[in-house]
Amino acid sequence: MATDITVPSLGESVTEGTIAEWLKQPGDAVAVDEPIVSIETDKVAVEVPSPVAGTIGELKAEEGDTIEVGAVIATVEEGGSGTAPAKKADAPAKDAPKDTGDEQDAVPNSTGEVTGTDFDAAALSPAVRRAVLEHGIDPSSVKGTGKDGRLTKEDVLAAAKAKREAPAPSQSQDAPAPAASAPAGGRNEERVKMTRLRQTIAKRLKSAQDTAALLTTFNDVDMTAVIETREKYKDTFAKKHGIKLGFMSFFAKAAHLALKDVPSVNAQIDGEEIVYHDYVDISVAVSAPNGLVVPVVRDVDKKGFAQIELDIADFGKRARDGSLTMDDMKGGTFTISNGGVFGSLMSTPIINPPQSAVLGLHRIEDRPVVVNGEIVIRPMMYIALSYDHRLIDGREAVTALKIIKEAIEDPTRILIDL
Repeated sequence: MATDITVPSLGESVTEGTIAEWLKQPGDAVAVDEPIVSIETDKVAVEVPSPVAGTIGELKAEEGDTIEVGAVIATVEEGGSGTAPAKKADAPAKDAPKDTGDEQDAVPNSTGEVTGTDFDAAALSPAVRRAVLEHGIDPSSVKGTGKDGRLTKEDVLAAAKAKREAPAPSQSQDAPAPAASAPAGGRNEERVKMTRLRQTIAKRLKSAQDTAALLTTFNDVDMTAVIETREKYKDTFAKKHGIKLGFMSFFAKAAHLALKDVPSVNAQIDGEEIVYHDYVDISVAVSAPNGLVVPVVRDVDKKGFAQIELDIADFGKRARDGSLTMDDMKGGTFTISNGGVFGSLMSTPIINPPQSAVLGLHRIEDRPVVVNGEIVIRPMMYIALSYDHRLIDGREAVTALKIIKEAIEDPTRILIDL
């Protein structure tokens, strides 16, 4: 008996997606709830599990195809045992070329499984599977640096780089001659189709530039007080809450003060109306394998430092694993983007439509500043607020950024709501 696999609901207002990768091929055995296909939407990648145990039958769509919610994309023959992978011969065929030292038995096949090993490909995220296939890496030979020893995309890329830089094995006279290589110093090009997520990011950012009247105001922040507070309480905080005390929770709470005092920075334009929010949902820009995503930390105005840090850490982990959902991204009244983790000194961030403002954080560096008439060295950070000038006046933007600066330089203001 065949069971149809259909495209599940992909989130509110999302009607279609793109087949990113088939994780199973016809004839493969599949267990209940085992993922068989990865579907990319405008915001996230969704893995579709099998509702029954059996054998993969017909695939009704190819990788790269656009499919609608509810469409049948595959069938599963219930109770089937699947096709067992062919065993490696005990001895090479009579006419087979001699072993040249290449690790041909470790090249992944089209199903994402690695021939010649017992590695469980189902444990890999879609991004890692794609990297394994592209670079011909044996996952079982790479030590994972992710949680619980899981393999990350960076691990695969590092292994691929090491493989390319390794000296070529010597060949015997009987070994087949290697194919002619490209001349030294040659210039190569590679064309890769943009993922659906990257296409959406491009459209949204360009739309923001075309629609909003974008302007950015800057300030700098003395991080001494936050650094000292963090250093003083980090061990006690981690012991009590099970999470490290970071800088993002300070900036989230400081932003809450600013958004409460300057409501237009927390508002948005809808047609000819302005929508004001009496809550603060902050989108936090997170780097994921397929591009930048912005999951939402909800009710920042009601949460403490620990819960904000826990939420952000969870989003970061799930962004790397590719397990963020549409609900995680929905909404948001304001965005914080931390380019400092990549070494950025200063930038002009672009707003995340339909929001009207975004706070950009940058790297902390020691700089000479004047304090009470004396030149001293302080850990300083440039901060930037990009905003939609159609809604937010310059006075309001500068005021909001100044409130954030004052709250960071004197964290007591956050505690006493000043």
